[in-house]
Amino acid sequence: MLINKVVGLFSLDLGIDLGTANTLVCVRGRGIVLNEPSVVAVKKGTNSVLLEGNAVGHTAKVMLGKAPGPIDVIRPMKDGVIADFDIAEAMLTYFIKKAHNRKRWFSPRVLIAIPSGITPVEKRAVFNAAERAGSRKVYLVEEPRAAALGAGLPIHEPAGNMIVDVGGGTTEIAVISLADVVTSTSLRVAGDAMDEAISQHMRRNYNILIGDNTAERIKIQIGSAYPLEEEYTMVVRGRDLIAGLPRAVTVNSEEIREALREPVQAIVHAVRATLEKTPPELSADLVERGMVLCGGGVLLRGLDKVINEETGLPVYFAEDPLTCVARGTGMFLEQFEQFEPILETLEADV
Repeated sequence: MLINKVVGLFSLDLGIDLGTANTLVCVRGRGIVLNEPSVVAVKKGTNSVLLEGNAVGHTAKVMLGKAPGPIDVIRPMKDGVIADFDIAEAMLTYFIKKAHNRKRWFSPRVLIAIPSGITPVEKRAVFNAAERAGSRKVYLVEEPRAAALGAGLPIHEPAGNMIVDVGGGTTEIAVISLADVVTSTSLRVAGDAMDEAISQHMRRNYNILIGDNTAERIKIQIGSAYPLEEEYTMVVRGRDLIAGLPRAVTVNSEEIREALREPVQAIVHAVRATLEKTPPELSADLVERGMVLCGGGVLLRGLDKVINEETGLPVYFAEDPLTCVARGTGMFLEQFEQFEPILETLEADV
């Protein structure tokens, strides 16, 4: 115990939101120090990161869909879990080194937020990747718990607190009381599924192939889940699937809203399903307290109105919804001695 305390004086504790779209790193006592896309560029057919390890994050994302043959641009996270272990390890190594600053003598203690519906195999992959990336000790915490704490909800109270976290790969919905998850739903439909729905719409209705970045721009600029007071239009450029040539078309927010109907309804149904599993006393709390939305996906215009109409509960946005999970991991680290019994750790693979 004394050794751990001494080591802690010379090391940083890091909280990591290892997201499908973005990875955020929070340093205990300093807040969020890193927020970069979960993207890595490597030499084709290898796990060798380009540019001496610098082709990670923002540098790699601008290469998506534009890299020449010898370069693979990879998103190692899919649906909130690791899809490519070696690339995820390389990405984590880069982010941990960048946040920790290797001038320090000891490796950091790391707390990683994971989806509540993750399987034991997927959990082991996250743990092993973080450990091999240079962590001294790895702890895991459920994303809804971290998100609720980061959103400022009084999760320690004996009362119902509901959080809806729509990320890139997963939607995490939970009702929390006394710092523990009472009921939850983890849905692998979120921001990426919305982008894919837009890409399918462009292919089906215009015979145009667009990339992931273009689909995301359409979602951000004119996407909505609820009718707008003023509808928008946007010029979209892609490759004509018939002629094989570049082509531009104009799309409007109404058709994009229709394209997004399926993933939006899946999220709404998951919210309802979670409420139906909630004990009656906690349900009574939610009538007054409502639910809090966080994650990048909740920024879709009108999503809060759709959820409000479907559930009848008050719906609020967290302050800075994109960083709730990362800030929550930082708050867990600030009160580490108090929270350590509820954090999960695994023994290393031999």
